[in-house]
Amino acid sequence: MRAVKANGVMLHVREDGDPKGAPVVFANSLGSDLRIWDAILPRLPEGLRVIRYDKRGHGLSECPEATYSMDDLTRDAEALIEALGCGPVTFVGLSIGGMIGQSLAARRPDLVRALVLSNSAARMGEAAMWQDRIAAIRADGLASLESGILDRWFGPGFRNRPEARLWGAMLSRTPEAGYIGCCAAIAGADLTETTRALRLPAMAIAGSHDGSSPPALVAATADLIPGATCHVIDGAGHLPCVEDPAGYAAVLTPFLKEHAHV
Repeated sequence: MRAVKANGVMLHVREDGDPKGAPVVFANSLGSDLRIWDAILPRLPEGLRVIRYDKRGHGLSECPEATYSMDDLTRDAEALIEALGCGPVTFVGLSIGGMIGQSLAARRPDLVRALVLSNSAARMGEAAMWQDRIAAIRADGLASLESGILDRWFGPGFRNRPEARLWGAMLSRTPEAGYIGCCAAIAGADLTETTRALRLPAMAIAGSHDGSSPPALVAATADLIPGATCHVIDGAGHLPCVEDPAGYAAVLTPFLKEHAHV
């Protein structure tokens, strides 16, 4: 367990693998923490410096009581990479983590060598939808949305397993200020034009049953980046790294072998 001050926020950071290896940063989704990558780690290629962090307002990271912007979250990632002295990195971002990755690659191309957009898009939903979700949380609490969110997070096979309840507990225990802050960041972000201007190795990953970022939305974002590919993991929802870690690693590993190592 490690704490790193980045952009004025104390972030919880975990490093695994070879400390002198090629750096790969993993950024998690809305309502989750860095544990979503646990099952992926033993399946990754050797020789990587694996860096995971809880974004502000999530997991063990500090939770500022304020509305966040995508620029705030991007500056957090930027400051973290600089504090660790590990750039340029391969950035693997899931959902809002992928939006952070897109924004960071546009803002600081010197810090991002390659980009993996997992279950993410340049724009995710309409602002009104996010405002409705914020209002519902303020009225009834985040736990009141747990069942519906899990339906979007997981395909039907995993959704009915007992483990799904544990991920629901992770979601419901997310600080509401952090969750609401990140909802506001997503609501205000349309990265289409800056992502269209990216010129770096990129790959997208989608889940066939993803109710938050359907495969067509993920593929459309991949199409914005010349040369980017999109892979769909059959049967998985919004968190394929949790549902099918072996399948996820099988897609991710060739990309890391080609682009993370120098």
